[in-house]
Amino acid sequence: MSLRSADWFGAEDRNGFIHRSWMRNQGFAEDVLDGRPVIGIATTWSELTPCNAHLDEVAEAVKRGVWERGGLPLVFPTMSLGEPLMRPTTMLYRNLLAMELEELIRANPLDGVVLLSGCDKTTPGMLMAAASVDLPTIMITGGPMLSGKFQGKDIGSGTDIWRFTEEYRAGTMSAADLSEAEFCMARSKGHCMTMGTASTMAALTEALGVQLPGMSALPAVDSRRYAACQRVGRRIVDMVGEDLKISQILTRPAFENAVKVNAAIGGSTNAIVHLMALAGRAGVPLDLAEFNSLPAEIPLLVNLKPSGKYLMEDFAYAGGVPAVMKNLLGHLNGDALTVTGRSTRENVEPAECWNDDVIFPVGAPVMPAGNGTVVLYGNLAPSGAVLKLSAASPALLQHTGRALVFDRMEDYVAVADDPSMDVTPD
Repeated sequence: MSLRSADWFGAEDRNGFIHRSWMRNQGFAEDVLDGRPVIGIATTWSELTPCNAHLDEVAEAVKRGVWERGGLPLVFPTMSLGEPLMRPTTMLYRNLLAMELEELIRANPLDGVVLLSGCDKTTPGMLMAAASVDLPTIMITGGPMLSGKFQGKDIGSGTDIWRFTEEYRAGTMSAADLSEAEFCMARSKGHCMTMGTASTMAALTEALGVQLPGMSALPAVDSRRYAACQRVGRRIVDMVGEDLKISQILTRPAFENAVKVNAAIGGSTNAIVHLMALAGRAGVPLDLAEFNSLPAEIPLLVNLKPSGKYLMEDFAYAGGVPAVMKNLLGHLNGDALTVTGRSTRENVEPAECWNDDVIFPVGAPVMPAGNGTVVLYGNLAPSGAVLKLSAASPALLQHTGRALVFDRMEDYVAVADDPSMDVTPD
């Protein structure tokens, strides 16, 4: 087949000389630019994005696989969006990441792309970019941290943070214990280990078919993750040879599967925003109301914080996303194509559930259908608002009172504890 990179490195004119000559300054042997597939490894590695700070190691594992399969791996950086540090929110920059990466892929001599993401918005932003360019593409999410351990109990980022800080404000937790909890909660590389947005979007890349089965839940420090990354390097070269592009994977059935899996895992409300944006880039129709209709028969199967008891490490050991999807096969489109070159059904049929207190069976779920993420409509949100029922206490489901509106988060924080603030409890 004709490789896209040949327009750069195969040319016998002045431009070809320039492209090849400047690549030589990195010490590549003369036969490296001989027409083999060039694989771009786009990384959101950054020490300003703690969740993604190990992606340089992930890139090295991918490179091993690309070299083994006869490709040329080239790592390049792209915008990194770290929710723990960036203010006010990385959501303001997701589309900027997508535009930047799209142009980097389009402008460079790449035949296939591996996307390295982790923190919340890097995953959808990178996929949006890849969908617009439409090359053979595989996503690798960086994996969750190990479970937090504090005073003999498991604790989870993004869930227990709120509890600890509120207990400290109330005077029921000491400053020393709060400081210790910081180290105990984030004790390894990786993103949040609760079913927040990072873990949700990682899981949904498997449901969409753009990540190898089982990779999303494996802890960031698990050696099996790096072995799988090496296999990704091999597979992306094969995909170039097969001319298997991301547009063949990001289809309507794939998005339907993702919406249903999101309900089954108790996924983040942000998944709705990101899936709709990605569907728009892929040219796939997906309406907000379908986040009510598509998963109407899907129960909550995964017993993870904030909707349950366990954390992502437990989910990985219980069987991860493949075990959930095997459970749901009767509700999914099993024929949807994936980056393995096989169908969704072929990918997940061998899966096993090793702990049914973490991944419940369809017949005896954590919560029945209708308790996942729902779209609500009303005078406060005529275009729709999203609620995660599985993580909501009963007191949140019905309330009557005045709505106080603030222009800035700082304005709210300044008066939140003021007993004279004009609010009513009900």
